[in-house]
Amino acid sequence: MEPGAPWRDPRQGYAYGVGSALQMQLQQRADAAAGGGVLKRSLGELERWQHQQQHHVAAQQALYLRAVRQRTAAAADIAALLGGGPTQPLVLSGSSYGGGLASPSSTLSSLTTASRAAVPLMHPHPQPQPQRQVPLMTSSPQTQAFGLSRAPPPQPAASSELFILQELEKQLLDDDDDEPVAAMSGTGSAVTNSEWEETIQQLNSITAAPSPGLPAAAAPNNNNTNAGMTRSPSNSSSSTASSSASCSPPTPGAASRQLLSEAAVALADGNHEAAATHLAALKRAANQHGDAEQRLIAMMVGALSSRIVPTASALAQHLAELCGAEQRAGSQLLHDISPCFRLALHAASVAIVEAVGDHRAIHLVDFDVSLQQHAALIQYLAERRVPGTSLKVTAVTDPGSPYTQSLSATLTAIGEQLKQLAERAGIEYRFKVVSCRAAELDASRLGCAPGEALAVNLAFALSHVPDESVSPANPRDELLRRVRALGPQVVALVEQELSTNTAPLTARFTDACAHYGAILESLDATLGRESAEKKARAEAALAKKAANAVGREGPDRLERCEVFGKWRARFGMAGFRPVALGPSIADQVAARVGPAPPGISVKAENGVLRLCWMGRVVTVASAWR
Repeated sequence: MEPGAPWRDPRQGYAYGVGSALQMQLQQRADAAAGGGVLKRSLGELERWQHQQQHHVAAQQALYLRAVRQRTAAAADIAALLGGGPTQPLVLSGSSYGGGLASPSSTLSSLTTASRAAVPLMHPHPQPQPQRQVPLMTSSPQTQAFGLSRAPPPQPAASSELFILQELEKQLLDDDDDEPVAAMSGTGSAVTNSEWEETIQQLNSITAAPSPGLPAAAAPNNNNTNAGMTRSPSNSSSSTASSSASCSPPTPGAASRQLLSEAAVALADGNHEAAATHLAALKRAANQHGDAEQRLIAMMVGALSSRIVPTASALAQHLAELCGAEQRAGSQLLHDISPCFRLALHAASVAIVEAVGDHRAIHLVDFDVSLQQHAALIQYLAERRVPGTSLKVTAVTDPGSPYTQSLSATLTAIGEQLKQLAERAGIEYRFKVVSCRAAELDASRLGCAPGEALAVNLAFALSHVPDESVSPANPRDELLRRVRALGPQVVALVEQELSTNTAPLTARFTDACAHYGAILESLDATLGRESAEKKARAEAALAKKAANAVGREGPDRLERCEVFGKWRARFGMAGFRPVALGPSIADQVAARVGPAPPGISVKAENGVLRLCWMGRVVTVASAWR
């Protein structure tokens, strides 16, 4: 017998839970007292024995921790996942220690929730936690050796709980040390090795299938699992969706887009051979005369292919075509037939008319004259019915810009057409061209006169002006500062909502696919068969823009669009403040042009107008002063 504990029966073990040896012996003493017996042990001796019992309990727990390799951090994490709180007390069956006080068929509740008399494994003062029972696998020889009983095999459950169960299994049972587990006396497990293997296979059979994009290296290497099965880190709903998506064959369009993305990534990584293989396969799916998806694939295949073996002659030819007269005519045609471009230009014209008010003498400085926009502006000015209205237009060209030659070649003809329109509307009209760089721009050079209402039009112009990422001189910001110094009544800005300036190749490619795809879809939806020729010319110009935005780097990339947030920052740094374009502007545009076609929406948000196709913003119109 153990000294200090004369009532202890050495044939009985200790169980941490209801029916412990301490409780039984205290009950025996109480029975003895009730029967007239005399308690010969003093209270001090009883306290000393209790202190020894606590040391004995700690030694038993240390032995258990060593045998099962229960790690404190792992146990805390797993218990938190199961119960949503700190580690719960662990109830051990008494079979492993020779006692039959606790039932060997206890369920998972003995793992997650202890009785009031239980001794906590990790926390000396555990907080009460709500019971949560999650079925685990059946008992194993290892767990029965320590009195850890488990429930029968579970029914198919959510993948997140399966993940928790497998992690618990790994932490409790994996023992990669060379130290063998010490054999314990007492009753053993009645579960055979074959039953244990069947149980593991049963659990693994209900795990979630791997997602389509998961690499093979991510699948666990388990000899007891079926091939191709792995854990899904997502929740049950997303796992079900992923499994359904993996079972259904991908559409040709989705497969082509994925292959396009892989080609872009390969080019970004310098793997031209892999990119060429992908693009060669994509050329079979491309069709310049097919639907919007096929035309987009053809457009992007051409843009990416130009990066594989760039030659000086090919680059020179590309820039000559991009800045040529045919390209400019196609771009102007795109602005005319695409609702997103046309409505945005009309909104800019309305903003100019509202800013000049009832002024008779109006001076418009334009950096990229559009025949359609100026024709609408003349019409809006005539509708004011202000006698003696005069419009002076100054078209500014930059001698250092590659676009200057084609622009200058068309400006004279455009000026003559606009003059005829203005005379029929009863407006005095003057048109002149000024060639100067951004740093040379001033009021005297432009011919600004006192008493004029000055307006500046920057529609689709700034995206062709280099910024600090191309030139240390930063002509883009220099131009904005010079325009601000002129003190205009209003500055109208229209640009595509597209990031092709400083974004890396993969980001530019992704944004360009979505942007140009939306334009192609909108053209199909809003133009009839009678406009097939116009649409082909406009899309040819759009394809050259895409080839430059995606296929070129450095100074050779002339298409440098930015999203509106960056334009707003640049205008703010240049000293401009926004002029709100409210719903009234959108209403005036609708009244003059007609309601937007189906799929096209005009959103007046935060003082700007956003022209969208099926919810995606294509162009943004704003005003500043």
